[in-house]
Amino acid sequence: MADGIQPQPGIMEIALYQGGASHLDGVRNVLKLSSNENPLGPSDAAKEAVVRASHDLHRYPPTNHAALRQAIGEVWGVDADRVFCGVGSGEVLKLLSEAYAGPGTEIVFTEHGFSMYPIYAHACGATPVVVAEHERVVDVDAILAACTGKTRLVFIANPANPTGTMVGAAEIARLAAGLPPQALLVLDGAYAEYVDGFDAGKSLVETRENVVMTRTFSKIYGLGGMRVGWGYGPQRVIDVLNRIRGPFNLSAAALAAAEAAVRDTDHTEKCRIENAKWREWMATALAELGVPSDTSTANFVLARFTDEAEAKACDAHLRSEGIIVRQVAGYGLPHCLRITVGDESACRRVVHAVAQFKGAV
Repeated sequence: MADGIQPQPGIMEIALYQGGASHLDGVRNVLKLSSNENPLGPSDAAKEAVVRASHDLHRYPPTNHAALRQAIGEVWGVDADRVFCGVGSGEVLKLLSEAYAGPGTEIVFTEHGFSMYPIYAHACGATPVVVAEHERVVDVDAILAACTGKTRLVFIANPANPTGTMVGAAEIARLAAGLPPQALLVLDGAYAEYVDGFDAGKSLVETRENVVMTRTFSKIYGLGGMRVGWGYGPQRVIDVLNRIRGPFNLSAAALAAAEAAVRDTDHTEKCRIENAKWREWMATALAELGVPSDTSTANFVLARFTDEAEAKACDAHLRSEGIIVRQVAGYGLPHCLRITVGDESACRRVVHAVAQFKGAV
């Protein structure tokens, strides 16, 4: 009888998401550079907001997220009524999939795109459509060629993970204009704050009816443990998402931390500047060791090795030195390692270890 109980089609095709490792057996001083976390952590204002919120943990949080939406609207110059808050940007992406895709439809993304995109597609019964990139950069023409009457969502991370590359505003606008009428373009901006002056698609959202942008508090704001994200889109899309989200999807502590974090623009700018400084230093130092990377606009570099064997060997050496980076074979890049930009000591430590591996020291 139990054999008749089956999940929805597509769910058992999902490969479990593998997060960045945090521990190494027998190693005490572990340097974790595998999850693109902010080495400076959250701002003091965010920490203090969590402490204040702890006094009211017996109360339900607000269901409308009004204070956080207002703060986002003021800081980023967007219409707060068209801001949607979720449990990380991942929940926003998941709800978009559930709301607009399903059996008989397709969700399009690129070959090195975020590994959750196919999971969102399978979970709602849609067919994932994988499009080739051009030298680790999103190819707009290839995406447009892959779209059909079944396409409902196109996911683009910009800056991209794990490549760190970006697509220019003109190309993104061309993509939005060329999509079939029933499709939404979803711009995943998890790393957008690391790009100076970048609007992450805001202008497109405000001039078109088929574009949604998402952001997260897990990266530059240092709130990965709180799980807060947001989306900005056409009012009709936001209305749909609010109909299917849980009424208390964000805790009071998470809402308070995120509001304080987004308002502390000095801390955000400090994190952006420090990241840019040590990202450039690390990428240059690795290149001098014969380990090139594309120009990254995020808080990591995608280090390229001669082949998969060398990448695995370097990863093993780094682990022996207590350093955890991210293997990205699952992203179709078996000859690469993604290395989070840490603070000065972390960057120097990982470069020294790679130099040891290369026999340069």
